[in-house]
Amino acid sequence: MRRAAIVGTGAIAAAHAEALRAAGDRIELVAVVDVDADRAAAFAQEWGVPRVHPRLATLLDVEDLDVVHVCTPPRSHVPLALECLAANVNVLVEKPPALSLSEIDTLIAAERASAGRVATVFQHRFGPAAIRLRRMIADGVLGRSLVAKSDTLWYRDGAYFDVPWRGSWDSEGGGPTMGHGIHQFDLMLSVLGPWQEIRALAARQARDVATEDVSMALVTFADGTVASVINSVLSPRETSELRFDFEHATVEVEHLYGYTDAHWTVTPAPGHDDVATRWREEQSGIVSGHKCQLAVFLDALDSGETPPVTMADTRNTMEFIAALYASAFTGTAVKAGQIGPDNPFYATMEGIGAPWANAR
Repeated sequence: MRRAAIVGTGAIAAAHAEALRAAGDRIELVAVVDVDADRAAAFAQEWGVPRVHPRLATLLDVEDLDVVHVCTPPRSHVPLALECLAANVNVLVEKPPALSLSEIDTLIAAERASAGRVATVFQHRFGPAAIRLRRMIADGVLGRSLVAKSDTLWYRDGAYFDVPWRGSWDSEGGGPTMGHGIHQFDLMLSVLGPWQEIRALAARQARDVATEDVSMALVTFADGTVASVINSVLSPRETSELRFDFEHATVEVEHLYGYTDAHWTVTPAPGHDDVATRWREEQSGIVSGHKCQLAVFLDALDSGETPPVTMADTRNTMEFIAALYASAFTGTAVKAGQIGPDNPFYATMEGIGAPWANAR
């Protein structure tokens, strides 16, 4: 049986503990770490975890581990992942995995020198419907991709941002683009493949934060698909929506924090009813979530493959975010590959500074 530990026992850690429990005898949660000893102890008691450690270094010294789940606030993700890689331990890190492209490249370099691997939690890639959609695209059933949209319209009030690390560039890395919409447009990227160019805007409309509270982007993909992306924490009617218009059908999903097949619809183009028939051949009530990704993660470890989502996949999504901010703050179109070490948006998503920074 494989052995896991969780670092950071805040809210998202419960989803990881639940996924580990659901994996049955494939893996055991043997320890947790948190800077808040009381919270760690309460979490360990709730989930039946035998040991609590005060810091990651102690954990790595005394435990024989296959994977560490990093569930701490974003600023600590990369330092903790680097510690795990130095100990040749695999890492499953929550989103956002890093605060910048520079940090991502640091992780990539460290991974090359380690027996451990880093995977990012982008769980919506692994729901049965998303897997089916990518397979149908690969099989040519849907025809050419033409138009798409990704909308993450959520609501977070002022009290949400009272948590010290939220709403700042140096601790969260960005606003809803980085911390909320990332799940939806990452799924879009996994479906549509390489993006080519972004034209974007970002604004601070209502929340007293340093980052944006809404962003919008127009995106061109390498295959010619054109797409729109909206990320908001100002929207009282909350929804997470993706729409893909192919030659032979429109495929849509509307959910909030996790989907089943019931959240998806397929509308065939005239003369292509076979698309809907094929979609209905496989039906599942499984909710896209951490359980789905952990199962695939363990399959990869068992087969000796690199667990998804790989650092190359993660970098593509993080570069998308950096390009969105760069376009929004400079008023120019930004192409894939344009943000290198000499670009101000490489070291921080804030880049040259948000237009509203001086108004605070």
